[in-house]
Amino acid sequence: TLEIMNATVTKGFNGSEQCPRDTRIAQLVFPAIYTIVFLTSISLNTLALWVFIHIPSSSTFIVYLKSTLVADLVMTLMLPFKILSDSHLGPWQLRAFVCRFSAVIFYETMYVGIILLGLIAFDRFLKIIRPFGKFFVQKPTFAKTVSTFVWFLLFLISLPNMILSNQKMTPSTVKKCASLKSPLGLKWHQAVNYISQFIFWTVFALMLLFYVVIAKKVYDSYRKSKSKDSKNNKKLEGKVFIVVAVFFLCFAPFHFARVPYTQSQTNSKTNCRLQHQLFIAKETTLLLAATNICMDPLIYIFLCKNFTRRLLCRRGRKTTASNQDNHTSQTDNITLN
Repeated sequence: TLEIMNATVTKGFNGSEQCPRDTRIAQLVFPAIYTIVFLTSISLNTLALWVFIHIPSSSTFIVYLKSTLVADLVMTLMLPFKILSDSHLGPWQLRAFVCRFSAVIFYETMYVGIILLGLIAFDRFLKIIRPFGKFFVQKPTFAKTVSTFVWFLLFLISLPNMILSNQKMTPSTVKKCASLKSPLGLKWHQAVNYISQFIFWTVFALMLLFYVVIAKKVYDSYRKSKSKDSKNNKKLEGKVFIVVAVFFLCFAPFHFARVPYTQSQTNSKTNCRLQHQLFIAKETTLLLAATNICMDPLIYIFLCKNFTRRLLCRRGRKTTASNQDNHTSQTDNITLN
């Protein structure tokens, strides 16, 4: 078992090249960290789900936040399959399921979340620029339509990756997901990679533009009012930039690593050692990207007053109930004495 963990042999697409791969990090370290991410995310997002159930979808902002929450929950539920597969705790058929379905859904929901974060930035931009404006893009119906379109579009892009992973499954071929793809599947996978890059960098550029304008508006507003509360200024500016900072730190490294990794997967002439290095880089940055599902609840707290109010209300009820229980217990003791 230790020999298998320390060095497994994987074949290239053409089956001719054998490539020794050190799997200790992939089988031990990554699954352990993913387990922590999963437990943290399921706790935070379940709580967020309870809160949002009690908040009506009365604004575009709430609609986008709820859609983001759904994407995070689906992404979270895909993690156990990856954890069991990567740690080799499940049968080899589980690895095939991960390659064909759960990993595809994982990536799909990640990019749904990326686009929705961009829409949230756009919504905040309009709120600052035209606080009393009633454009059609500021109506909940528009937000629901756009969110549905985003889900449908990403599903259409992802579906061929499931269908075209139709090569024969064996314990050997499932070690490398690309080995299950047909020649057309490999080309589509590479095309999806470039589409994903376009989505991320477009959203990031627009988000950066939106929040720079927001920050300038906030600064100008305080300067005109000659506010002396510099601490509040810093806090507000921090809230403005925290979304961009989290977005960039979580997703940018992965998008730097993904292009060369995909090229190594679709090109059988790539050096074996380089393939392994790119694999580790991709998995490390993918883990960083996955931590975004734990970060989004912080965005709800920082930016959504209704969410914070409902959350505090829930905590207040718990505290009140606890005090009532203590009071009842003390009364019972007095009565018994």
